[in-house]
Amino acid sequence: MVVMTSLVESSAEQQPDAAGRGRRDNPWLNPMLLSGLGVLALLFVTKWIAPLFVAKKEALIGAAANNMVPAWADPSVTHGFVANTGGHPLGTDGQGRDMLASMLIGIPQTLEVGLLGAGIGVAVGIVLGFTAGFFGGWIDAVIGTVTDVGIAIPGLAVLVVIASYVTDLGVVGLSLIMALFAWPIPTRVLRGQVLSMRERGYVALARLSGASSPSIMFREILPNMLPYIAATFAQTVSGVILAVTGLEALGLAPSRYPTLGSTISDALQGSAIFRGMWWWWGPPVIALLGIFLALLGVTLGLDRVANPRLRGKA
Repeated sequence: MVVMTSLVESSAEQQPDAAGRGRRDNPWLNPMLLSGLGVLALLFVTKWIAPLFVAKKEALIGAAANNMVPAWADPSVTHGFVANTGGHPLGTDGQGRDMLASMLIGIPQTLEVGLLGAGIGVAVGIVLGFTAGFFGGWIDAVIGTVTDVGIAIPGLAVLVVIASYVTDLGVVGLSLIMALFAWPIPTRVLRGQVLSMRERGYVALARLSGASSPSIMFREILPNMLPYIAATFAQTVSGVILAVTGLEALGLAPSRYPTLGSTISDALQGSAIFRGMWWWWGPPVIALLGIFLALLGVTLGLDRVANPRLRGKA
């Protein structure tokens, strides 16, 4: 009886430790992944938080006086600036747009373009990559050739040509243009993973049980590739945001409301760096740096999910 009591007590004492180890051993709860997702979520929710602090019309041209300094700055130190009249903590740019409003509206718009463009590109990559890797043969040869051509095409040059003929681009239109060149890399990466996984034992068992090819691809292989797909998606989001920021910095992706890239473009056109207008170009650059670091954290965190050898590392 005493032995039984001591066993129960010892097992009760060990249960919290086991639960704690279970939480620590869960690869999806690694700090890199959680911190990256947390930063992205915090930046994205500014879409709903922004109206609580700024009016959307303040991000339009002519909303306030041009070249207004931030609330704590002295306008007398540099020629051409005007004093802050209140209500514009970060001042205004050379076209009278409130910088705080531009940031709070531009950050979620930039993320939306990246997420939507990458989502479409990765979705196409999943279909083509899985089809090429699973079936092989002439199907793999055709899809592989088309993918190689897509990778070889200078995407930014083509995007510049396309964007130069479009006078106004919304989030959806810009995302669709970005998706045109976002699918080849995911297709190549996922094809290679499917080639290795199609020889696994559970795939052979599924074939013996009479499962159809689509069922094997999307019910057997796909769940085991979620970490790879998620990491590919995070990397593609970075590429799309970088490409669209480059287009906007060149002034080739016009939009009524600002994004981070268009804000940087206006700063370049207004010689903000040479005029000392750090509040014009500094905040969007810092926001882009935060986005890229968050996406890097997500990618590294997903690498630890997919690769057991990395899970024990800090």
